[in-house]
Amino acid sequence: MENKILLVLCLLLFFFCNWLIPVTDPTENCYALTAKEMLEAGDYFSPRIYGNFWYDKPIFFYWEILLAYKIFGVNEFALRFFPALFATVGVFLTYFFATKMYNKKIGFTAAIILATAPEYWYISHAIITDMTLFCAISTTLMTFYFAYTEKKPKLLYVAFAATGVAVLTKGPIGICLPGLIISLFLLGQGDLKYLLRGEILKGAVLMAAIISTWYLPMYIIHGQQFLTDFLGVHNFLRATVSEHPETDVWYYYSAVFLIGFAFWTLPVFTIRKLPALDTKRRFLIIWAVTVFVVFQSFATKYPTYTLPYMMPLAILFAGFFVEKEKLFGSITAAMVIFLTVGTFVGINICEKNSHKATAETIMPLVDENTCVVSYGRGYAGSLVFYSGLNVYRLETYENIKKLKPSNMKWTTTNVMPFMDFEELPTDKKIIAVVEKKSEQKFFELAKGNWRLIEELPNYRVVVRD
Repeated sequence: MENKILLVLCLLLFFFCNWLIPVTDPTENCYALTAKEMLEAGDYFSPRIYGNFWYDKPIFFYWEILLAYKIFGVNEFALRFFPALFATVGVFLTYFFATKMYNKKIGFTAAIILATAPEYWYISHAIITDMTLFCAISTTLMTFYFAYTEKKPKLLYVAFAATGVAVLTKGPIGICLPGLIISLFLLGQGDLKYLLRGEILKGAVLMAAIISTWYLPMYIIHGQQFLTDFLGVHNFLRATVSEHPETDVWYYYSAVFLIGFAFWTLPVFTIRKLPALDTKRRFLIIWAVTVFVVFQSFATKYPTYTLPYMMPLAILFAGFFVEKEKLFGSITAAMVIFLTVGTFVGINICEKNSHKATAETIMPLVDENTCVVSYGRGYAGSLVFYSGLNVYRLETYENIKKLKPSNMKWTTTNVMPFMDFEELPTDKKIIAVVEKKSEQKFFELAKGNWRLIEELPNYRVVVRD
């Protein structure tokens, strides 16, 4: 019965209306467009975007999207299918882990808490790598825990295989994070010698074999540039230099925690005496706290980074709510209603941050003598995805020099085509997608007479014939 309830809940919260949620800027479009260009090129190995090789993330999530494209076609449902699927897997992993660790009642309670947490719900819809990483890291830590506590060392092979998938999904964090958690737990147990077991060494070989299926050929094919961009920029630089300095504050993940779990954070404010710290709780606490501290120490912060702490926290919270059935039921009902309504609100928000409507507007006007440009703080990447057009990022000459890709700087991500205002062709029709906040400067710099085609929530589409 519990399995059926969880399945229905996951279908409602994670899959419902996914086909109506457009691809947004500035993050989702990168994954959607990269997989689309790989599909069109017939290259399922080297990620590429705007015609350039792209080393932002490893291959596994792109493989998921490519498979979904093959099954469902190139559309929104395909793009959001695997995040929703892995969110469902994560709920059932939590149910299984907490049931085996404690009992079925706590397992079911923990799974409900996780499924109805706003942060988890949001990421279940997002076209990003984090939900796959969540399942991979959770599988690593779950199987390690049972291998250790139940003396079933062969489970360590499953843990290392899952770690290999995590590294293929997100990079070095896929091994560093669970490795640190496991080491701290064994240190607390006074049993670091466990790391010298033969199964650990054999598992490490298995993990290396899985990782090398992509990383080694990528280095052979693309050489030093792959290492510089992938390991240097998208891993080392991300940890040491903030991509968005305004979010690099000490309270960032505390706020994410309170919002991400919403009413499920009640135990934090109501418990006066902590329960005894047995092996189970020690493992769960080390897991959750390590994730929080590691990402709080990173210079670049995103609300999705701390997703891996949600399983242990949901299980810890379940121990509080399992004896408070009325309160648990009330919060569950409130969260299901809130998130269901939130789906429709989210569709509206995504429409405002997507250029799907822009593509529908301009496509009938485009011919072989048309140049399309985008101007504003954000590049209209989703317009490229929906239209298939070559869209130039319009900037001044001085800004182009600052924004062009360079090694070991965040500008490495600016691989879209640029155009200087002085280069705007005079013998072609020009369609410009202009951010409203930047339109005054646009009309000061862009010569000619422009007429409005359509006004969108955050942009205006104008044309110069």
